[in-house]
Amino acid sequence: MVREYKATRSELIELKKQIKLSTTGHRLLKMKRDSLIAEFFKILDKAKGIRSGIQDKYDRAMERLSIAKAIEGTIGVKSAAFAALENPEMELTTKNIMGIVVPEIQSRSVKKRIDERGYGIIGTSSRIDEAAEAFEDLVEDIVIAAEIETTMRRLLDEIEKTRRRVNALEFRVIPNLESQEAFIRLRLEDLERENIFRLKRFKEA
Repeated sequence: MVREYKATRSELIELKKQIKLSTTGHRLLKMKRDSLIAEFFKILDKAKGIRSGIQDKYDRAMERLSIAKAIEGTIGVKSAAFAALENPEMELTTKNIMGIVVPEIQSRSVKKRIDERGYGIIGTSSRIDEAAEAFEDLVEDIVIAAEIETTMRRLLDEIEKTRRRVNALEFRVIPNLESQEAFIRLRLEDLERENIFRLKRFKEA
């Protein structure tokens, strides 16, 4: 609700303070909004690059898988896959970007050496190694993409909140305060003229 101000000098002083505070807040919020937008577009460039890279790596991984199946057979490929000694691990932490908490994903045991994959090196062809390596590369990029896209969503939410606050100050709060200030100024001037007029009449009497 809009506060109603009385036509007094103390209220006028209070209004001036509020206008100054609101104007400063508006300027700072605009700076924050612009910085967030710049940060968003910087991360967006990374997202575009990682997305196109994921598609390329996915195509490559599926191609390597098809070749491995053709040489080793579907059962041989599945057997190699089930022989994995250790599953990839993800650790979710957070970091701060311009006051916004965003996720940071650390992956472990995604890329492995040949002897860490669990299947016998002698009993399988290099095509399975190539398919495994291609999928490991793909998973690493997917983890990076998940972090980037979650960060982008958080930034977009904050940009929208900041934009609404900027607009509220710019188009509602500050104009209303300035309108109230102008009204009180005019009212005080009217009261001053009335006082002067009454003093003149009192002297004349």
